[in-house]
Amino acid sequence: MRTFQSMILVGLLAGALMLTGCQGSTATKEEETEGKHLSFLYNFATNSLDPHVDSSYVPLRAGITETLMKLDEEKLTVTPWLAESFEGEDGQNWTIHIREGVTFHNGKALDADAVKDSLARAVKESVAVKNALKIKEMKADGQVLKIQTTEPFPEFISELVNPNTAIIDVSEEDIINRPVGTGPFELSSFSPGSKLEVERYKDYWDGAAKLDAVTFAFNEDASARTLALKSGQVDIVYRPEVESLESLKGEKGMVVDSTSTFRVHQMTMNMQREEMKDVNVRRGIDALIDRKEIVDTILLGHAEPAIGPFLPSLPFAPSYEEDGQEDAVAYLKKAGYTIKDGVMQKDGNPLSLTLLTYSARADLPLIAQVFQSDAKKIGISVKIRQIDVPEDYMGGNRDWDLATYSNLTAPRGDAGYYLNATYHPKGALNFSGAEEPELTSIIDELNRTVDQEKRAELSEAAADYVHDHMINSFILHPSTIVAYDGDRVKNWVTTKSEYYMITNELDVKEP
Repeated sequence: MRTFQSMILVGLLAGALMLTGCQGSTATKEEETEGKHLSFLYNFATNSLDPHVDSSYVPLRAGITETLMKLDEEKLTVTPWLAESFEGEDGQNWTIHIREGVTFHNGKALDADAVKDSLARAVKESVAVKNALKIKEMKADGQVLKIQTTEPFPEFISELVNPNTAIIDVSEEDIINRPVGTGPFELSSFSPGSKLEVERYKDYWDGAAKLDAVTFAFNEDASARTLALKSGQVDIVYRPEVESLESLKGEKGMVVDSTSTFRVHQMTMNMQREEMKDVNVRRGIDALIDRKEIVDTILLGHAEPAIGPFLPSLPFAPSYEEDGQEDAVAYLKKAGYTIKDGVMQKDGNPLSLTLLTYSARADLPLIAQVFQSDAKKIGISVKIRQIDVPEDYMGGNRDWDLATYSNLTAPRGDAGYYLNATYHPKGALNFSGAEEPELTSIIDELNRTVDQEKRAELSEAAADYVHDHMINSFILHPSTIVAYDGDRVKNWVTTKSEYYMITNELDVKEP
């Protein structure tokens, strides 16, 4: 049994040093607004609040914007939100009835024309949204919006849960810094990369918020987030430092939520790199990952090992036999590699890999370091490269072999989102560069299928294909951990989808 404690300590210290120069705000409460105010500290920073392209989904999470449809977290079903109802029996021609009595924060009424304009902008600004929605034509009449998709697409309505389809007033001039939505809070100020301030929108359609104002701040350093909570600078911290959880639980009134989510930490494989084109190389890399040890040592049990992308409790999650680390050398041997003078090589060329990671999720750099150490034991050189925004870097550069990445795989209780985004040639998160006709055909059929049992079969078939061809490797399903001052905060809910955070029900107790 190997010991990772010293390695993890070194990793934490190194991570802290690397983060020193790129801290976000620690969000203090000393300048609270009058009335009920809450401070929330998040782990991802954003420099844009444009909801149609912002990959951190901050406008929705901060209660500024809303979508036509919403996920019912308990039933794992899609339910109307800004929409009141919808019809679309043939899966291609949809009629959406827009809720009456909703206004934007500038006082303008929400109608079908406004929704149409917002969706049209989202499609124009984001290739991912365009590919996801497959809209051919839209017609607005009063509170009724008719949408025709380019092909039968039964899951179209569930795509309207996506935060990047949030409805905003597109006639406003500065959408990047001052989006105008319909949520319970309107934006009062925004400091890119640092924080935003929101205040209650008194005419909110679903009942005015209990809070007067919220500070939604960013800091990518987990230890700094924890210290901010302990010192009373903030009320709620998203993903505090895992090592600090026991001490947080010992603080008077502190509440620590650890909730399973539809997220997976994966090893994304760049299949366009020469070495990575061989499936046996990819299988060897997968076999090197000691999932249980990582869960126990880095996540301290706040996760479960993953073989495939989907939580085992989901009906379309297949199960596989896991290879052991001893199998890694055997797979690499099939790929033509041998260990010579302590170096894994083929035709005299050593196997050297570049591994991307990013610090906003504090466990990913540590996972990268553990993998680097295990790879070194069988003669593989792994160079770790820190990046800031993984979607931007992986989408625009191909100078890497592997990447630790975290992704929601079934945020709506369905596999369609993840499979389309990650493995379809047009997918926004297809960073591996996968272009597999058989897999694409399965996904296309899934997109046309209504029957839930058949959808589950197709989803499982797609997951099997990904596993058999080792397009990506899956490490663990992390729990979402949130810590907050229970003596002050009321009605906080840690959601599985990670979409809904600052709501009209969130409150603080009177002093």
